[in-house]
Amino acid sequence: MIKVGKKIVKYRITILIIGILLLIPSVLGYLKTRVNYDILYYLPGNIDTMKGQDILIDEFQKGAFAMEIVDGMTTKEAADVKQKIEQVDGVADVIWYDSIADLSMPISELPDNLKDVFYKDDATLMAIFFDDTTSADSTMDAIKEIRSVTNEQCYLSGMSAVVTDIKNLSEKEMPIYVLIAVVLSCIVLSIFTDCWVLPIFFMLSIGMAIVYNMGSNYFLGQISYITKALSAVLQLGVTMDYSIFLWHSYQENKQRFDGDKERAMAHAISNTFTSVIGSSITTVAGFIALCFMSFTLGRDLGIVMAKGVIFGVISCVTILPSLLLVFDKAIEKTTHRSIIPPMEKPAKWITKHFKVFVIVFLVVLVPALIGYTKTDVYYNLDSTLPKYLASIKANDKLADTFDMNATDMVLVKSDMSAKDAKAMLKEIKKVKGVKFALGLDDLLGSSIPRDIIPSELTETLKQGNWQLMLVQSEYKVASDEVNEQCTTINDIVKKYDDTGMLIGEAPCTKDLITITDKDFKVVSAVSIVAIFIIIAFVFKSISLPVILVSVIEFAIFINLGIPYYTHTTLPFIASIVIGTIQLGATVDYAILMTTRYWKERSKGREKKEAVRIALGSSISSVIVSALGFFAATFGVGLYSDIDMISSLCTLMSRGALISMFVVIFILPSMLMVFDKVIYKTTKKMKV
Repeated sequence: MIKVGKKIVKYRITILIIGILLLIPSVLGYLKTRVNYDILYYLPGNIDTMKGQDILIDEFQKGAFAMEIVDGMTTKEAADVKQKIEQVDGVADVIWYDSIADLSMPISELPDNLKDVFYKDDATLMAIFFDDTTSADSTMDAIKEIRSVTNEQCYLSGMSAVVTDIKNLSEKEMPIYVLIAVVLSCIVLSIFTDCWVLPIFFMLSIGMAIVYNMGSNYFLGQISYITKALSAVLQLGVTMDYSIFLWHSYQENKQRFDGDKERAMAHAISNTFTSVIGSSITTVAGFIALCFMSFTLGRDLGIVMAKGVIFGVISCVTILPSLLLVFDKAIEKTTHRSIIPPMEKPAKWITKHFKVFVIVFLVVLVPALIGYTKTDVYYNLDSTLPKYLASIKANDKLADTFDMNATDMVLVKSDMSAKDAKAMLKEIKKVKGVKFALGLDDLLGSSIPRDIIPSELTETLKQGNWQLMLVQSEYKVASDEVNEQCTTINDIVKKYDDTGMLIGEAPCTKDLITITDKDFKVVSAVSIVAIFIIIAFVFKSISLPVILVSVIEFAIFINLGIPYYTHTTLPFIASIVIGTIQLGATVDYAILMTTRYWKERSKGREKKEAVRIALGSSISSVIVSALGFFAATFGVGLYSDIDMISSLCTLMSRGALISMFVVIFILPSMLMVFDKVIYKTTKKMKV
């Protein structure tokens, strides 16, 4: 790598020019990459709920579904609202009571089952079908248009409205995420490194790598809004270590090659590339483990972040060295003494009292495990969104006025007899918590034949091989009650039509709960095994991977166990993503210290001295790395109004600090306790 390092140093200006030019296609790719704001989209396509969505599109030319609450309007005014909605591009159909009966018919003469559905407390309800899926651009554009053509007396509820609000909120917040992460990272690095302007060049190098990564997402077709929101901040936090490694190596080599900065940088590039490759592989492995999730949001985030780490490594050994050499004079003029004191005394004290920290480990492990296994998670994606959002107000209005929450649809074969259809709907209506169930054979009562129903309504609810029925529940999405209700309704549907299916947000979320519970176990196992193998290969040891992974898993147990004791409910994705990211990103701290311990023991030093030297030489780097990760994520966690983003960033920032303390205090103690085992099970270690 020395030759490569010399080439990079020689052509540093050319590298910077190429790097800047590459930003142009990257920015274009970033701007043209579609963002998906519907979390349920990432459910596997082979389950009934997702197959049903495809049938809606293919057979009915409908995708999303919403409820419009019109409050305090006359029948004529409500009819005008319906007409305006029908004219909006992207709207397929609107079902109101005039879809069934002429407006000249008084509301009081409607059958009770329909009157209760469409009217209550001076408010009326309209069911809106859209041409495309929940998060399709045309659907979100239609939501925006509907809101603009209706007034404040109208409330548009449903998943598509929620997704549209999430899009608007995240687009407003995302630039602030990056700004907060950059500013706080610069402050931390300026204080804890030995140069005031150095963090600026770190940010430029990492920022270019982030733009390359985000631009290359264009080839994926689309990414999740969670991936878009987190990837820049996460890439900054995870890859910052590499820049710090390069700088420290450059400083060491400047002393070695006094007066020859170019040669010093060439060696720094070589040294950094060698050390960073091992470090980055564990991080990439952690992200790749997310790709084993059935819930493909994990694959989305995993691929993007694995690419981000690779771009970060390349940028660190090409763009950053070029920047440091070009702006060498500015860096020299702004150097200062690091505020981190020498760590020999703390290292000696920690090593001396290692038994105390072993006891701390054993004492804390039990409550950490209890909290880790009992922390509550939520699956209702709109439950923690800000109450000021229009969709949340509408959902609350629907629940308060009509006592309705989850809206589902039943798909059954179109040739089902009227007798069976009525019998099935009758059973569904008797299920606890069902507010109403409506189908073609239920709309005008048992005495009205099918051919009397208006053709427009028939086409809305029956197409090709399938017919559609609406089911409204009083239970909230993701609640135990609605999940039990979905199971019961699905059993009823299957009894009358074994190809029938229940689709909608509630059954999708029920599937989400089942699938992600399995995913959590799979991803945890894959990430642990992958990182175990990598560490075993690096150290040629069986025992060291067990110790290092166990130490970081202990930190993860503490991090994910704290919410149980603070009575905090986490988003369902947190336990899967955080465990993998914290393991992959912060095991580097443990590898850094263990590498030095391994070298010192291999030189013949006594175990206590080897641990003390390893600890003393590593503490500063671990502190700076952890504080950098903390700074990149902590501010975003405080700022974001999207709880999914806020919770993940808060957990990552806290996890970095917990891993830092565990590596500094617990890992040396474990190395002391298991030194004999390590010696016997590690190749090339000699005393």
